[in-house]
Amino acid sequence: MIKPRTTLLLTVSTVLAVSAAWLANNWAQAKSQPKLETSIGVVVAATDIPYGHKLEAVNLKLIQVPEDLAPKDSFTQVEDVIDMVTKEIILEGDILRNQRISKHLEGSTLAAVIDPKKRAITVRVNDVIGVAGFLLPGNFVDVLASKKDQKKTTTDTILKKIKVLAVDQTQRTNKNDPVIVRAVTLETTPAQAETIVKAREEGSIQLTLRNPLEEDEPEAPAPEKKVAKRTYYNPYQTSYVTVIRGTDAEVKKVTYKK
Repeated sequence: MIKPRTTLLLTVSTVLAVSAAWLANNWAQAKSQPKLETSIGVVVAATDIPYGHKLEAVNLKLIQVPEDLAPKDSFTQVEDVIDMVTKEIILEGDILRNQRISKHLEGSTLAAVIDPKKRAITVRVNDVIGVAGFLLPGNFVDVLASKKDQKKTTTDTILKKIKVLAVDQTQRTNKNDPVIVRAVTLETTPAQAETIVKAREEGSIQLTLRNPLEEDEPEAPAPEKKVAKRTYYNPYQTSYVTVIRGTDAEVKKVTYKK
């Protein structure tokens, strides 16, 4: 005959075993099911968009991406970016971000792509000397200034890595072929613009095309100026002598010319 205590232990053990099996089964099912990710709509380029282009609906489309992959400065509505101007080349499929486009309020689209703290200045270039025929909007150049002083010509690089905003009246181009131009518009700070104007008045300026990936080496610190110490020449020399008189001794100061 089975005792009541034994029956109770068997019942409790059975309940615990069933509960453990049920929990294990639920945990396995939860791990096997894929995690659902929330998505969000972002505006991307439907075609390759050139630099300085005023955006239209045909250039844009809306796609769904996982919410954690959407950049913080992206746009969720196509209407939000229509009539804005691109500040760089945007390839098909690229997500449009706030830092890559600019609002177009009034005037030319060129004014919309200028950095808020910079200015646009146009300089004339020689279509034979230099790289005028190979400059395109978006390139970077160094500015060289030459001037004559008493039959001696000196040339110095006065500005480095200056962005080209436009060539002649062309702010954008869909080709990479050289274009002969006679004026180049550069993006500079106000101080850099003053430097260019001053150099142009004192002589001539030329542009050198540079690789946009090249980084300027940090300039070596200027050597410390050594301050020469002043030395004063004293034509007189002082000595001390001891004068003995009997049992008395006295030290006297004697000054004489060298």
